[in-house]
Amino acid sequence: MASKRAIMILDGGRRTPRADILINNREPGLFSRFSTTQLGGMAIAATLENTAIDPRDVGHVVMGMASHSHRDSIYAAQGMRWRGGLGDDVPALTVARICGSGAEAVAVGAEMMLAGVRHDRRRPLTVVGGAESMQYPFTLYNYRGRKVGEAVQKYGPLDVRALPSGSYLQDSLLMGLYDPSSKMSMANTAEELGRRYEITRDEADAFGYRSHVLARTARDEGHFDEETAPVKVVVDGAREPVEVRHDTHIMDTISLEKMGRLRPAFEAGGIITAGNASAVVDGAAAMVIAEESAVAERNLRPLARLAGMGVAACDPHIMGWGPVPAVRLALDNAGIKGSDV
Repeated sequence: MASKRAIMILDGGRRTPRADILINNREPGLFSRFSTTQLGGMAIAATLENTAIDPRDVGHVVMGMASHSHRDSIYAAQGMRWRGGLGDDVPALTVARICGSGAEAVAVGAEMMLAGVRHDRRRPLTVVGGAESMQYPFTLYNYRGRKVGEAVQKYGPLDVRALPSGSYLQDSLLMGLYDPSSKMSMANTAEELGRRYEITRDEADAFGYRSHVLARTARDEGHFDEETAPVKVVVDGAREPVEVRHDTHIMDTISLEKMGRLRPAFEAGGIITAGNASAVVDGAAAMVIAEESAVAERNLRPLARLAGMGVAACDPHIMGWGPVPAVRLALDNAGIKGSDV
């Protein structure tokens, strides 16, 4: 980073478990009743509890999310801020860079500190992070301004049987994963990337298998325990709330043989399957950043130093390639060689 003033990440950041949006691809996921704002509030509350900071020292909240389609997400970071237990005098900012929204929140928070323009130096700590509920709602089209039945409520639920002729619903999750510039879904861009770089189905399966094995081993050895804040959920048919302590998308019984039997999910003869693709999950994470001088003055516990950042663009037909030039730029800005990592 160009500035000589170091931005530190404090020890004690917390996240929720990651919960699949569906259970067995049939039933709503464990976090289906939570909005993005609620999940973000949980992560902030757990982080404040575990960083041993004085909440009065927090001068800003910056939280990232990809979609603002939920009922309480028009000013999501503000909702996460008050749900997390911070006062009404703490400003909040919501940022979005699709899958990189949480990382963008860290970058924006650091830039605000280094610029010193919108940052209250009397309250030198900034809460940053990201949250997402992939339980995107269906969007109603051709409805506004038309006469409707009595079942329609201004701020309440809508009886779809009362919709006027010509109105229709569309799944905002599927539409959110579609890029109009390339006219491709996110999954199809992954297939295109595979074709351009000659990635085989076996290679994709091997990479996915290794990912699950590493995650399972780390979970079983307790490496995720400290960073994960358990979440209690109400499950249909259960007398008491169920406590979710671990990520649900890690496949315990996965094998290369089982993965090899799965059909391509998006293109005939393609390489992307339900076994090697990224999981679609709900969850949130937060942490606290501050300048090195503030950390020393308050005797706080630093975990890491933010050495460099990078943002890059690429051909939208292969959007999954984007991290490559971005990482190269971040390393260059940090003065670190790839061979040193």
